[in-house]
Amino acid sequence: MKIGITCYPTYGGSGVLASELGKFLAKRGHELHFITSAIPYRLQRDFQERIFFHTVEMDPYPLFEHPPYDLALASKMKDVFVSENLDLLHVHYAIPHAVSALLASALIRPRRIPIVTTLHGTDITLVGQEKSFFDITRYSIEESTVVTAVSDSLKAETEKVFHPTKPVHRVHNFVDLDLFRRIYKGCHRKSLARPDQPIYIHVSNFRPVKRVPDVIRIFAKVREELDAVLVLVGEGPSLRDAKELAEQLGVQKHIRYLGKQLDVVGVLACCDALLFPSESESFGLAPLEAMACEVPVVATRTGGIPEVVTHGVTGFLSAVGDVDSMARDAIKIGKDPALRAAMGKAGREAAAKNFHPDIIVPQYEALYAEALRLNQE
Repeated sequence: MKIGITCYPTYGGSGVLASELGKFLAKRGHELHFITSAIPYRLQRDFQERIFFHTVEMDPYPLFEHPPYDLALASKMKDVFVSENLDLLHVHYAIPHAVSALLASALIRPRRIPIVTTLHGTDITLVGQEKSFFDITRYSIEESTVVTAVSDSLKAETEKVFHPTKPVHRVHNFVDLDLFRRIYKGCHRKSLARPDQPIYIHVSNFRPVKRVPDVIRIFAKVREELDAVLVLVGEGPSLRDAKELAEQLGVQKHIRYLGKQLDVVGVLACCDALLFPSESESFGLAPLEAMACEVPVVATRTGGIPEVVTHGVTGFLSAVGDVDSMARDAIKIGKDPALRAAMGKAGREAAAKNFHPDIIVPQYEALYAEALRLNQE
């Protein structure tokens, strides 16, 4: 197939899934055309055959106070679909990407563009439930040819809030197990901590929903019992508050701020536990990638995370905001190398059994075929 993909080219889970899906679809012989404002960061390093990029450009126009990205995207989608003779568009997020795809389809009438829309969470739990966006979100779901959600939790939330008349197909995220794996040679551990120090890590876009101050509070409690180090990977609006809290709690000098990293594996695979106390998660891609690297997870029992992390087996789950419980679990992992190893092994096995690309990518291929069939009716 010739498939157009639109996503945010950022560090969030939707951009990661879209990029990884594109890579594996190309390996399976499909031709991928990314229609985005920039090259997704997971695709910036290596050239891969059968993957093409089409940049959405917005020329300044004095009438508009803000450049109308969704309109520019719709125009670009239409142009690429026609010029490259694409079979379908796979868009990640209902707003604005599915809306733009529907407009692009209207521009080529009487033909129709088969549109597969993947819901990732905030388009349903935040944006879509805003009164001013509710109707257009529901419209984009109803008018898409096929709709998917990345977890059973998000599927249920979508059905509860929007009552769609068409099925919402749950297709989990996946992880590249050849890339995400434990590193034993060339590990960066020596640059982060002494050999005897446990290393905790948090990876995110540092938005408020990630509850990064809770990461600092958990680590401060860990430091009361363990001479540990915390590594923070990523940037975002909560980073400044996290640094201020770390200063107040006296743990600032034990934290390594690495900012955005293209090579997340090189850091993640050297660590001993992932701290992930999110308020809400549609899936939990960071915990899955940690599990693939044999890193136990300390996280919240919210959204799709329990579909990824098994409490007491691949990590520990607690209620949102229960810093004391998560700190106890983090200390337990930090003090017990045998427990870390057992949970790490179990995490790797779970990732391979349930979230391998060979399991997930064919599910998308089947839904693409279904979208083509439905579009012909």
